[in-house]
Amino acid sequence: MHARMSSRLLARSARPFACRGVRAGAARTITSRAVARGVVLPPSSACSRHATSTNKLTRLSLASGCRSYAGCGCRNAKSTTTAYIALGGNLGDRVAEIERACNEMDKRGIKVTRTSSLWETEPMYVTDQDRFLNGVAEVETELPPMALLDQLQSIEKDLGRRKLIDKGPRNIDLDILLYGDERISNERLNVPHIGIPEREFVLRPLSELIPSKSIDPSKPWKLVQDYLNDLPLGEPLSSVTRISATAKPLTPMTSSRKSQLMAILNLTPDSFSDGGKHAATDLSSTILAMVRGGATIIDVGGQSTAPGRPEVTADEESARVLPAVELIRSIPECKDIAISVDTYRASVAEQAVQRGADIINDVSAGTLDADMLPTVGRIGATICLMHMRGTPRTMSQLADYPEGVVPAVAAELLARVAAAEAAGIRRWRMILDPGLGFAKTAAQNLELLRRLDELRAWPGLEGLPWLVGSSRKSFVGKVTGVEDPAARTWGTAATVAAAVQGGADVLRVHDVEQMAIVAAMSDAIWRV
Repeated sequence: MHARMSSRLLARSARPFACRGVRAGAARTITSRAVARGVVLPPSSACSRHATSTNKLTRLSLASGCRSYAGCGCRNAKSTTTAYIALGGNLGDRVAEIERACNEMDKRGIKVTRTSSLWETEPMYVTDQDRFLNGVAEVETELPPMALLDQLQSIEKDLGRRKLIDKGPRNIDLDILLYGDERISNERLNVPHIGIPEREFVLRPLSELIPSKSIDPSKPWKLVQDYLNDLPLGEPLSSVTRISATAKPLTPMTSSRKSQLMAILNLTPDSFSDGGKHAATDLSSTILAMVRGGATIIDVGGQSTAPGRPEVTADEESARVLPAVELIRSIPECKDIAISVDTYRASVAEQAVQRGADIINDVSAGTLDADMLPTVGRIGATICLMHMRGTPRTMSQLADYPEGVVPAVAAELLARVAAAEAAGIRRWRMILDPGLGFAKTAAQNLELLRRLDELRAWPGLEGLPWLVGSSRKSFVGKVTGVEDPAARTWGTAATVAAAVQGGADVLRVHDVEQMAIVAAMSDAIWRV
């Protein structure tokens, strides 16, 4: 089945969950004449308890050319409106430009509450230019629509936007798609944006945020997802997840993508399979062997999360991890290698990023340190959100999933994605991990591997890349009868092949050279 068609059918099947905020006849129009008179209707979120009074006063204000508010005790309070802003660009560091625009919106009081994934698309209209990245930001703003437009155009100008050709190349493009339930029509602004129904690069990210919202008051039954479903089939789009400034991004919706290998560099003396193996005096040769073996990411760990292992202090963990990060960054052969740090501590994560790390691989998805998600959001790193319950010491007693392990893992990861969004982490900075071996039985680990494709397509998780870490784990030993973790190479190879078939984007492994061969063969079979 065509990729776009299958995703549309999935989204259509999920529609009964929603229809929130769809109100027939709820939209209001602001015309050129009203704008010229300085009249802006109060946003739909204002003072809903006194909607009747507000509507009466609105009519009076339109008649007098003044703005009025209902007398409900909120006269001096400013109301906020939810708006949806299109993000795009095809010049320079495209992700960085979009992130700069989002950060600038936040600085100006246009609060970015959620973002879609970024989708890579061919240019429309003017086709002789580079591919675009496009996304949508959900924002909360106190600004009326025209003032919001002024601020967005000011941001474009401050970021160096120069319009040479209409719909031509640009480093940043910010457009108001929706502003509450308002309809706006004047010489500068039309809302809902007139291009929404025909542009997949708008509908695709918009459908991630509000698939069940109506955008045309004359057709309140027709939702954002319906407009996307109605588009003719074309080249399948893929989301893009940034892992570093120089490494190739993850493109989880590209069927022919190559699997990325994350090499495990444990610097702990008590890791379950390679504790104490990587001595500081020989670290450079170990790192080079990983890179030459096919690793594109190196995951540095200074705290064992295996069951029953003692917890070390943050200072000790930093002392193990930070020199290794600096060493990797100093090796010329590693210039395009992404560095991941396996930590659940915000302080370690921030120091590691300051020294050159790109990814924070948090086994708790931010639950073991309340500062982790806000810190990652503030410093702009990519994070891997892994599913786990409890702590490494208690997780073995928390593997009861009455509703089934796949629905439970999906639901709990959805909650962590929402927490990450609330902390300011952009969706294009997230990677998911089902957490094999963490609060799972051997049978549950096998089921997750078997049904990984279902997790990838779960409503709300679509478009996000997945990391799978099955290497040498106890369930492999239980199935194969191999007690020595270091000898579980063949069993691990089978799990790597299964992960590729299920759609994993990143494979976290100990035996890099061997698993690179397994991944290459698996890619040749399934990634076409």
